[in-house]
Amino acid sequence: MLRSISRTFSQRLYLRIWLAVVGGVAVLTLVVGWAWRTAAEQNALRIAPPAREVVLRDLQGRVVLQGTATRQPQHPSEGVLYQLQTTDGQTFELELEPRFQGRERMDRRERHERAAALRAPPPPQSLAFWTRPPFGFLWMLVLVGLAVALGVFPIIRRLMSRLEVLQRGVQRFGEGDLAARVPVQGHDEVADLSRQFNAAAGRIEALLRSHKSLLANASHELRSPLARIRMGMELMQDGVPSASARAEILRNIAELDQLVDEILLASRLDAREADVGSFEAVDLVGLAAEECARTGAELDAGNQPLEVHAVAKLLRRALRNLLENARRYSDGTVSVSLHLQGGMAEVRVCDQGPGVPAELRERIFEPFYRLPGASERAGGVGLGLALVRSIAGRHQGTVHCEGNPQGQGACFVLRLPITPLA
Repeated sequence: MLRSISRTFSQRLYLRIWLAVVGGVAVLTLVVGWAWRTAAEQNALRIAPPAREVVLRDLQGRVVLQGTATRQPQHPSEGVLYQLQTTDGQTFELELEPRFQGRERMDRRERHERAAALRAPPPPQSLAFWTRPPFGFLWMLVLVGLAVALGVFPIIRRLMSRLEVLQRGVQRFGEGDLAARVPVQGHDEVADLSRQFNAAAGRIEALLRSHKSLLANASHELRSPLARIRMGMELMQDGVPSASARAEILRNIAELDQLVDEILLASRLDAREADVGSFEAVDLVGLAAEECARTGAELDAGNQPLEVHAVAKLLRRALRNLLENARRYSDGTVSVSLHLQGGMAEVRVCDQGPGVPAELRERIFEPFYRLPGASERAGGVGLGLALVRSIAGRHQGTVHCEGNPQGQGACFVLRLPITPLA
């Protein structure tokens, strides 16, 4: 029984908080009551008049009485009363009659009775006894403590119920239910924690979904060049391979190597903690000129230098993927233009191909997504544009697709900050 109760208290945070509050109030009540009682006693001692030395002599100067005199509490209308304690142990009373002006004197017996009643404490059963300090203050503290305990319990219970809901959501997520989310109630710390959990769960779910898709599509795409290489090797067993067969095998090996490289780079870019290189000042004009010369694209860089803070190899990879994509689908000249706009370096790669339908201009940046008939027409595995978006995101930049304003085709716009990243 006791073990079960102890387990319940240890597993229920709201019970521990509530008991802590109740215990704190109880201890506070006892301590303050003790302090109040001690202070009341000390005040009573301070208020009590100090004893005085008294010497009574006759007319010849002989000492008749010697001792201490202590004033006794009584109403001023009753006069002044001193209690004399002599050095030989005798006790006397010295009474000074009040000054009356036309009022009736009180007899001696009545005055003594009233003085005794004033000095005597009230009986314990009297109501006044329990309402006077320190007991009155103790009762007040007890009532305050009960009010605090009763008022705190529903608040703590409601708070802990929300935490229990959050706990169950985290447990479901940890057990594999990636779609588990928790309701967000209010605007306090618990609500903020719930929002952060939902955001983190969403990011993890998206990341795992992306990795699953990457793995599934990669395994599918890897089969094709491997199958062609295997077929080429089987044909080579019958004799010396022809130049065309050798070229086909080399092309498949190059395609396989490029696919593996893109898959590895995509995985590293998805992992934010992965080291993809150091940021430095990169001459965007010079980099674009080199890639345009390699692909035969036209470059319009203006007359001003343009530098961005980026990882040089990633920026080169992004620009190369855009140029290769444009060359793959273009029926004419591929043009590249550079200019500065709104504190961002803007790279526009335009082609004269069939263009991209407006409803598919976002989907083409998804991993392994290709336009209908694109693979049969131009090849590729659908990772190039996805890598461009990931690289742009790593540099706090953006990339999007739009129609070619010069006519047929599409334009891919890559925007990168020119200031160092925070």
